[in-house]
Amino acid sequence: MTMAKTSITQEHRQIAISTPLGPNTFLVRRMTISEALGAPFECEIDLTSEESEIAFDDLIGKNVTVRLELSDRQTRYFNGYVSQFQQTAREEGLTEYHAVVVPWLWFLTRTSDCRIFQEKDVPTIIKEVFRQHGFTDFEEQLSGAYRTWEYCVQYRETDFNFVSRLMEQEGIYYYFKHENGKHTLVLADSPTSHSTYPGYEQIEYHQPDEIIADREFITSWKVNQSIQPGVFELKDFDFKNPSDPLESKSIAEVAHEQGKFGVFDFPGEYETSGDGDMYARIRQEEVHACRVSVSCESDCRGIAVGSKFKIINAPRRDLGDEFLVISANYYLESEHAVSGSPGGGLPYTVSFIAIPAQRQFRPGRQTPKPLIQGPQTAIVAGKSGEEIWTDEHGRVKLQFHWDRYSRGDENSSCWVRVSQNWAGKRWGAFFLPRVGQEVIVEFLEGDPDRPIITGRVYNGQNMPPYKPQEMGTISTIKSNSSKGGGGFNEIRFEDKKDEEQLFIHAQKNMDIRVLNDRFETVMHDRHLVVGNDKHEHVKNDRDELVDANHREKIGADRSLKVEGKEAKHVAGEQSLTVDADVHEVFHANQSTEVTAKATLKADIIVLEGATNVTLKVGDSFVAITSDGVKIGTNGQIVLEAQSDLTASSSTGNVALEASLGELSATGMSAASLSSSGQTSIEGTMVSVSGDAMTEIRGGLVQIN
Repeated sequence: MTMAKTSITQEHRQIAISTPLGPNTFLVRRMTISEALGAPFECEIDLTSEESEIAFDDLIGKNVTVRLELSDRQTRYFNGYVSQFQQTAREEGLTEYHAVVVPWLWFLTRTSDCRIFQEKDVPTIIKEVFRQHGFTDFEEQLSGAYRTWEYCVQYRETDFNFVSRLMEQEGIYYYFKHENGKHTLVLADSPTSHSTYPGYEQIEYHQPDEIIADREFITSWKVNQSIQPGVFELKDFDFKNPSDPLESKSIAEVAHEQGKFGVFDFPGEYETSGDGDMYARIRQEEVHACRVSVSCESDCRGIAVGSKFKIINAPRRDLGDEFLVISANYYLESEHAVSGSPGGGLPYTVSFIAIPAQRQFRPGRQTPKPLIQGPQTAIVAGKSGEEIWTDEHGRVKLQFHWDRYSRGDENSSCWVRVSQNWAGKRWGAFFLPRVGQEVIVEFLEGDPDRPIITGRVYNGQNMPPYKPQEMGTISTIKSNSSKGGGGFNEIRFEDKKDEEQLFIHAQKNMDIRVLNDRFETVMHDRHLVVGNDKHEHVKNDRDELVDANHREKIGADRSLKVEGKEAKHVAGEQSLTVDADVHEVFHANQSTEVTAKATLKADIIVLEGATNVTLKVGDSFVAITSDGVKIGTNGQIVLEAQSDLTASSSTGNVALEASLGELSATGMSAASLSSSGQTSIEGTMVSVSGDAMTEIRGGLVQIN
């Protein structure tokens, strides 16, 4: 960049401009400036130069300063950056140029972003945005307390719109202080944020026909008043405390009778009643800030937006005597273009609006908040190494596709609520999205700050559990074991014609609880396979009906314990086969009744009674006791053997007695009675006879 060699000079001019091209490259012909509280200023400057081919890149985006000489020989500066530069005409060897000068804040209109701020208040967010672009020429004159935003989203909007709407919502505004070579943005929120402009602490009012030469006055003073809503009401809803109505109201002090009209708005964008009261008050102050204002015209070069002054000789005094300039439009025109002398003066006028200095100013909400139309998708995020990341409300964190700054971890977003099919008081449906899943996100009222998950979708990384093209008749609810996977629970429906199936899979335990009756009907076979033990506890009766055969096989032991009685009825035959021993223990009586024939067959049969074993048929019996064996009958007793039949007693007697009838002993070949001692045959009559021979033999035979 080469400094231009010129014959024109700004040395003695009341208005001059300083640019990177040198002190005398341009002369200012005229300048208009518009500025207001809470808005960027704009200077439009008509310039004259002897240079006809100035490189635009040498000025575009560069810092320039306009110097204006005040009446007391002090200097006022207007500093900014060239946002537009235009070559307009060439006349009499001079070239006309037009420049638009704006504050550094204007550059934020040339950048947009999507990003998330968490756990920060608005002043902190604003300053962070400024510093990210390298702008540090700002200062705070804030006296208010500002809530911490849990979640604040900039979504597809310029940085300027983003910080503007936040300031408008919180009631923060700004103005600029100019110096030679720089300008400073001042953040303000109260009457104490302002001071007077040096040398212009007091300004006189005079009508145009009363002005005095070489002095500055206010020449027009118009008081304005308008009807504004007298009541502001806000309402919101906090899901953490749904019974709290979150209603806030602010009522303005209005003297006229039409101040009863009010504004109600929802949602108020707050979660506590205290914040709601603050916002209702700010909204009320916003519309009433300019309810009473003064429109003025003056030639005072020290009138500056954001400065206060006292009016002298005001047409009316009921508004007080100190005012704050909230907007201004300046117009000034320089001396003859190539003249180096001050000439006959500098035409300068300013039209401005002021309000009573003690009235609370709030910026109007002119910057709309972006609305997100329709749903988006996002990826569930969480702490590294975790598959499930949630809070006590079942909310999850998200990584939005448009978020370039978050890392997809537990800090990626606010906690986001999840829509469920049913949500009651400790009842309903609940499926928690897991880290890495893609979900559908919508926004309450379209507000980027209020996301809610309304659905889930599969993607190329998370595919459906079954191939839809091949198994489109399958519907399923299938989970995945956590951590690490490798298992699942599932309820699956197969709707293919003639292959319909309901499939239930429990990866480990399955519990079914029925507080009353349970009915189960299986129209065909039922198969039950238990891989380990089966435990069944019926606390009352159990009835089981099998219309056909009942087969039961036990691979090892079987134990049956009946605490009460057991009754078994077999309508047909019953067969019992035991391949080893059978042991039966009866702690009381046993009774077996066979209406037909009972057969007991064994190699050895032992019947043992501790005191008595009795066999009985009708009146006949065989009784075996510890004292002996007794055979009794009302009929006949027959002892019959194919071989020997022996009746013996090792220590006592053997007696055969017929009380009423005969006692006979018969042998087909021989019959003998013998004794190692004495043998006696006694009776009322004893008869011994033989068909062939009767022999009685002894050492001594005595027959009496």
